[in-house]
Amino acid sequence: MKYGIVIFPSKKLQDYANSFRKRYDPHISFIPPHVTLVNPFDSTEEEIKGIIQNLNNIALNSSPFTLEVYKAKTFHPVANKIFLAIKKDEELLNLHGKLNAHVFSNKEKTESFVPHITIGQKLSNPEHSDIVGQLTMMDVAHSEVVDRFHLLYQLNNDQWTTYETFHLGK
Repeated sequence: MKYGIVIFPSKKLQDYANSFRKRYDPHISFIPPHVTLVNPFDSTEEEIKGIIQNLNNIALNSSPFTLEVYKAKTFHPVANKIFLAIKKDEELLNLHGKLNAHVFSNKEKTESFVPHITIGQKLSNPEHSDIVGQLTMMDVAHSEVVDRFHLLYQLNNDQWTTYETFHLGK
């Protein structure tokens, strides 16, 4: 089964992200707006039990932190993906590092972590060019406290749903 680990922001921030996603993100029906902490990975039911024990320990030893969204950006030219950029907070970076070190302990992880909430993806070059200018000029300023993360699993219809929630510092 395929799993992933994410942060779901507040309803207010999700509503804001969805105001763009309904036009620019074909994945809107698969998962709510989120910050990916651990990219999708395959695991057996037996392996996931051990992973959950470690996720509980990581959550217990991690502190809540402030999630600050500060602007819209793009991954172009690597990908035609537009996102709400999140300031790199030390607690967020530590949480990401601990989670990935555990889940991918026997695998190489080379991807750098760019905390973000996707608001547009799978855009053609002309579509991307048309909208990226106006979106990146938007004044985005949102701040909220994050006190939990979620282990998700993917259903047969490609939708993601919560398997378990982990509260930070509790």
